[in-house]
Amino acid sequence: MLKIKFGTDGWRAIIAQEYTTENVARVTQAVCTWLKAKKENPTIIIGHDCRFGGVLFTETAVKVFCANGVKVIMDTKYVSTPMISFAVLQHKADQGIVITASHNPASYNGYKLKSPHGGPTAPAQIQEVEGLIPDHVVDIKGEIAEYEKQGLIEYIDLEQEYLDYLNSKFDLEKLRNSNMKLAYDSMYGAGQNVMKRIFPNAVHLHNHVNPSFKGTAPEPLHKNLIKLSETIANTEELKYGFANDGDADRIAMYDEDGNYVDSHHIILMLIHYLHKYKNMSGKVAIAASTSLRVNKMCADYNLECEVTPVGFKYISEIMSKENVLVGGEESGGIAVAGHIPERDGIYDGILLYEFMNETGKTLKDLIKEVYDVVGAFTYDRNDLHVTNELKLAAIEKCKNGIEAFGDYKVEETITIDGYKFKLPNDCWAMVRASGTEPVLRIYAEGNNPEECADILKTVRASLNV
Repeated sequence: MLKIKFGTDGWRAIIAQEYTTENVARVTQAVCTWLKAKKENPTIIIGHDCRFGGVLFTETAVKVFCANGVKVIMDTKYVSTPMISFAVLQHKADQGIVITASHNPASYNGYKLKSPHGGPTAPAQIQEVEGLIPDHVVDIKGEIAEYEKQGLIEYIDLEQEYLDYLNSKFDLEKLRNSNMKLAYDSMYGAGQNVMKRIFPNAVHLHNHVNPSFKGTAPEPLHKNLIKLSETIANTEELKYGFANDGDADRIAMYDEDGNYVDSHHIILMLIHYLHKYKNMSGKVAIAASTSLRVNKMCADYNLECEVTPVGFKYISEIMSKENVLVGGEESGGIAVAGHIPERDGIYDGILLYEFMNETGKTLKDLIKEVYDVVGAFTYDRNDLHVTNELKLAAIEKCKNGIEAFGDYKVEETITIDGYKFKLPNDCWAMVRASGTEPVLRIYAEGNNPEECADILKTVRASLNV
């Protein structure tokens, strides 16, 4: 049978090909076996986002859990990934499951594992689960109604619990009355309903359920958020906007002119706000594909900076054991001290909105404060759908060592995950194969847009991709 492997953020596959009820049952059986080896009567919390088949695949997993005597706590509605992670911690459950493929195209669905500490399950534990996935069909026994009568299923309002929590962390009434009006793009994802409840007077885009995502993958990149950008640029009272991905654990932002603000700038602003304005300290943990300017700010602020492989599970594992001020990755997944050790695009968006309102400054003002510390920079990434032969050839070139990309001399090569090349004048480039998609990623950062674009172009030419 199909060999199921978890990538950087869960198992993902194309619906009706590899992602079937049969394979969801196999993965769930492995989770059951793993949990019951650790605890006699385990409890899990499960939820799904707005993707096609969310209810079907969730019910499939629930039946397998209940057939194994595992108690299930769930909502009757779609939920975001951070809602599940928060609930696992709050209810002291033994595991969380999210049926989601995050930012992937509509043809995908997925399966994420969440641990009792309120974040992604650690890599070593995920490997244990993988090793227990049976190589045979798992019978999907019983009916939901039967298991409800047996007391194996408990329904709770995960969205309301999360909303109550946010009310305890922020002065939401003050933010609702802000003169700096907000626009929000849910990308047809799981953040839409809770954001409508928090900010009913904001401008909401793509705020209904559409499992096709209207043909655009729910990934918070500028090319997918043109309407949000144009709406802010053309509406005087709108001073801030943010978007979340399909399961609302990732974020992108827009300033008052409709300019895209990437995750590197967001991470830097969060470090700046929490350390300089709130006097908080702690380690900063970042994925290997994150801007070197983060290392520069940490050195300036005397904060330890640890770099991990790509995948938030590595950052969350550090956060579960140590005092971490900010943990973030290039793809827009960011966690902060004072919250759960989990990416949460809604929490991050509100926190920076609070920063703006507490200081009376716009995002452009706050970014200028960051630039005063680390210097101005521009980042971009090319996701290349190339043949496997070209992808492997590019990786092999990097493995064999590269002294320069055109006129850009390589000063140092970092191999924590993929190949990251330090270039002169605080520039860098990176080459990495995606862990969840058939894609070769080329990353670059320069001191201005022209330099960044030139680095990307030069690296691609050097690698013949």
